[in-house]
Amino acid sequence: MASDGARKQFWKRSNTKLPGSIQHVYGAQHPPFDPLLHGTLLKSTAKMPTTPLKAKRVSTFQEFESSTSDAWDAGEDDDELLAMAAESLNTEVVMETAHRVLRNHSQRQGRPALREAPGLQQKPRPEVESPSPPSGDLRLVKSVSESHTSCPAESACAATPLQRSQSLPHSATIMLGGTSDPSTLSSSALSEREASRLDKFKQLLAGPNTDLEELRRLSWSGIPKPVRPMTWKLLSGYLPANVDRRPATLQRKQKEYFAFIEHYYHSRSDDVLPFDREVIHIDIPRMSPEVLLLQPKVTEIFERILFIWAIRHPASGYVQGINDLVTPFFVVFICEYLEAEEVDAVDVSGVPAEVLRNIEADTYWCMSKLLDGIQDNYTFAQPGIQMKVKMLEELVSRIDEQVHRHLDQHEVRYLQFAFRWMNNLLMREVPLRCTIRLWDTYQSEPEGFSHFHLYVCAAFLVRWRKEILEERDFQELLLFLQNLPTAHWDDEDISLLLAEAYRLKFAFADAPNHYKK
Repeated sequence: MASDGARKQFWKRSNTKLPGSIQHVYGAQHPPFDPLLHGTLLKSTAKMPTTPLKAKRVSTFQEFESSTSDAWDAGEDDDELLAMAAESLNTEVVMETAHRVLRNHSQRQGRPALREAPGLQQKPRPEVESPSPPSGDLRLVKSVSESHTSCPAESACAATPLQRSQSLPHSATIMLGGTSDPSTLSSSALSEREASRLDKFKQLLAGPNTDLEELRRLSWSGIPKPVRPMTWKLLSGYLPANVDRRPATLQRKQKEYFAFIEHYYHSRSDDVLPFDREVIHIDIPRMSPEVLLLQPKVTEIFERILFIWAIRHPASGYVQGINDLVTPFFVVFICEYLEAEEVDAVDVSGVPAEVLRNIEADTYWCMSKLLDGIQDNYTFAQPGIQMKVKMLEELVSRIDEQVHRHLDQHEVRYLQFAFRWMNNLLMREVPLRCTIRLWDTYQSEPEGFSHFHLYVCAAFLVRWRKEILEERDFQELLLFLQNLPTAHWDDEDISLLLAEAYRLKFAFADAPNHYKK
């Protein structure tokens, strides 16, 4: 039958390429090692056939199997190749090289400059002279096929592990990056990235009309310190996008603010004020950082700002917590004239009086723009905060039901710890440097202080889920939530927090019923 004939012809040897057969890769520097072509390198005696030759049908199948020689079933040839690769590794040399790398790395930790470290240059071994690698070749380890095909004698092949060990340490790394310290490499790459971002900000701000949408996009991931004052003034709506109009706007706004000071601050008595002026005097000593409290000029500036805002907004007046919202603006604007790296070490004693006056006016107007968007947080009964705390509770119950249930079982109410998060915009929960980084993103988000802050608080609470679930007592839980361990947080922690908040906003912001029970 025709089918029987096709079945008989299938096992016959054919010259066509079969799947699984080893094919040479043209263009490769070293052709693949073929056990069938280089059998003499593997064994000196021929391998005895395991099947009698009289069975013709089975013999042709064995010929077919040997012609394909599948890479996954190479049999004894594969074992011998692995043995040859293992022979080229000397355990003592590998361990010696590892100890040398660790010793050189530990010696460089206390050196100010990498090029002065003596451990960068490795001493050559006296047995074999190590050839210096060419500048264009960055390969560190030879392939197995290269080491066996290029060593005709046993003595030449024995030198291969020594040459490999001498090419491993720092010489190739120095050629690639100029330094072998990973921390130095990361810091140099970081500084290059920061310099590139700073150039983008400067080019954008130097244009005749600043593209505010592009400025918000760049500012979301943080604003470089040199351009932060101008960027905040633009994003808050205090200054116009047109460069030519900015000087006149600044002059007009500063003049208007000091007219308020002259009219209200110096002429009105405490008896006719719509709020209790004494509350401001009580709250100012509670400011953070404490270094600002020791400077009378700063306390006077804060008192005037809070007094003018309260008297011009009679619907709310002054409410405890508003004083915290002045600090970031003042510190950012004053740092433009100081060389202090840390925002917690601000000293205004060397700043001219005229500059301080201008900074005071700028701080007042930017804070007013912020409070205009969240004023319902500070009106009677503070309905804005009440609503946001309720939304936070509903949101957490959807994104982490275990944490929500744990708080409920121990009778911890969200209002007991999250009220301050909403009232002070997390300023009492994270260091000032982290607050400034947080506000970079808030000002670049639409309704960042009123809307996006809700998702930041949700991400902030879930961030401590492990510690929350470990607490089994109401008092311990509440003390932990009111004193979270964030003293050592930096920009990276805030960036992770903002990324999680953005993910939550993307999932829930446009579907409010999704997190409502």
